[in-house]
Amino acid sequence: MKFLVYLLAGAAGGVLGGMGMGGGTVLIPILTIFCGVEQHLAQSVNLLSFLPMALLALKEHFANGLVDTKGIWWMIVPAVLLSAAGGFFVKELSGNFLRAAFGAFLCLLSLWQAYQGAMQIRARKKKGA
Repeated sequence: MKFLVYLLAGAAGGVLGGMGMGGGTVLIPILTIFCGVEQHLAQSVNLLSFLPMALLALKEHFANGLVDTKGIWWMIVPAVLLSAAGGFFVKELSGNFLRAAFGAFLCLLSLWQAYQGAMQIRARKKKGA
């Protein structure tokens, strides 16, 4: 039975990740809440599952001419260095703290998305009025 939950979690994360919605917002809570996976491990699994999806997406974006490589190293180098530093920092934090921080992040993200949606609706109404 647990295998089925893991399979569904992976499928949900893959579908949402493929749509560009961030599969981790589903995958991490499913793994921690329903599968009893420790927060550190759930976040590691999410990062690991992100790599093949990101590579496939990048391949498609390059094939469609949607990637602008000007100044790319100014993004890649700090991102890699800060990701590594963050990984070393996070391993010292408790799973409960990470769970609370991730939950707060999801709540703030939800509020931001709701605000953005409301602003788009308001702009459309103004445009149409």
